[in-house]
Amino acid sequence: MVRFEGKSVVVTGGAGGIGAAICQRLADEGALVCVADADLAGAESVAQHIRKNGGTAEAFGFDLTDPADIRGFIQRWTEAGRRIDVLCNNAGLMRRGALMELSAEDWRHSFAVNVDALFHMCQAVIPVMQIQGGGAIVNTASQWGLHPAPGHIAYNTTKAAVVAFTQNLARDYAPDNIRVNGVAPGEVRTPMLESNLARSGRSLDDLNALVPFGRIGEPDEIAALVAFLASDEAQYLCGSVVEITGAQAVA
Repeated sequence: MVRFEGKSVVVTGGAGGIGAAICQRLADEGALVCVADADLAGAESVAQHIRKNGGTAEAFGFDLTDPADIRGFIQRWTEAGRRIDVLCNNAGLMRRGALMELSAEDWRHSFAVNVDALFHMCQAVIPVMQIQGGGAIVNTASQWGLHPAPGHIAYNTTKAAVVAFTQNLARDYAPDNIRVNGVAPGEVRTPMLESNLARSGRSLDDLNALVPFGRIGEPDEIAALVAFLASDEAQYLCGSVVEITGAQAVA
């Protein structure tokens, strides 16, 4: 499929497990991909891998918690004559703990990356899409933003905010032909998850046993859903947040 031939996409958190898979999938379908991440070296590694596989990608490093840095990036990207047909707000972080186990900084930083960054990215990108005549935005929420898991109040609350933000943004900008949707993954086998398992003493088999489908998700599977939501095949999908969990219930 080449659903994104001639289109330009921006993916935040593009150096991470799910983000890298999204970047590769969209590049495989013909997009010029901006791999955006605070980790510039990681973003460049993803972009180089895409180019080696015949795709087109560029890496950008900027601070998602700095509105001026975001605006500067968008200005550099568009002044080079590039469009933004798709924005994937994928960057996020997790601070574990129940309320009394979290610091105020844990709480603030969770909102800065998981919620505030979406606000500032969309404020910078939506005017570009309005001038272009439309676009698609896909936000990465979480199953836990819909069905909270115990001991993760900061993460759960911020991802619930991503769900509400997605639905509100869709209602406000659908008249401008800007479609806004979200994905809500369950557990996904990423390097971050595997390192957390190593620290906790749990195994991948332990997580797989909790999923009716028999295993947790793969980054490529999340990327496939993101690609569909961002594509013209999903022209009437707007304001949806799609769970992708293998029928897993939160435990």
